[in-house]
Amino acid sequence: MDWNLLACARHHLTYAPSETPLREHLQVATAAGTAWRCLRCGLFVLGEPRGSGPAEDAPVVLRGQLLRDAIVLRLLAVERLLKGLAVLFAAYGVLRFRAHADAVRRAFEEDLPLLTPLAERLHWNLLDSSLVHTIRRLLETQEGTLGWIAAGLALHGVLQLTEATGLWLLKRWGEYVAAVATSLFIPIEIYELTERVTWVRIGALIINIGAVVFIVYRKRLFGVRGGRAAHDAERHHESLLRVVEKAA
Repeated sequence: MDWNLLACARHHLTYAPSETPLREHLQVATAAGTAWRCLRCGLFVLGEPRGSGPAEDAPVVLRGQLLRDAIVLRLLAVERLLKGLAVLFAAYGVLRFRAHADAVRRAFEEDLPLLTPLAERLHWNLLDSSLVHTIRRLLETQEGTLGWIAAGLALHGVLQLTEATGLWLLKRWGEYVAAVATSLFIPIEIYELTERVTWVRIGALIINIGAVVFIVYRKRLFGVRGGRAAHDAERHHESLLRVVEKAA
């Protein structure tokens, strides 16, 4: 399995360079019409090329390191998508609870005594448990506070979905949004670890720190390793190199 060619299952990457020598070597006349050579897999494909212009502006072929970078970014995009959907679902749950808080409060007060005999059999002091105290505090939360919580969750969920979109499309603005947004939440995750250490929190912190370091270093954000100029030069070099290789 050549993972580099997965995209060719959807469409080939044909390009007509404006430089005559390269252009002539990337096309061939057939009885069915002109065929252009795919820059990714090397096959000749009938029909008009998908793009044209200077060779250095040809589409960048995701192979090798570029393909690995794209895979990592899209895995991060999937993680951000799932997290964003979960946060939006939580925001919806808070709004639903806000709309029916009185009914939920009455049901809790009525059903809690029914659970007491079972808790006593398990030698669990239900009425003085931290779980019950937490639920009571939530039920006593003001409607205005619940509204702000839902708004904050919704904003965070939209931010996660924005990151997911930018990373999946391999857009530079998406990389910046992901790097900045993830960095802002790292101090909060460190503070949570000072209160309670769990493997989930440790794993989340490691993933987020690794994501920030990877995106900033590999994509040359914030001027790292030459910044945007070096990033564009690398992509132009890769695109020109692929055109010349296929033409040769």
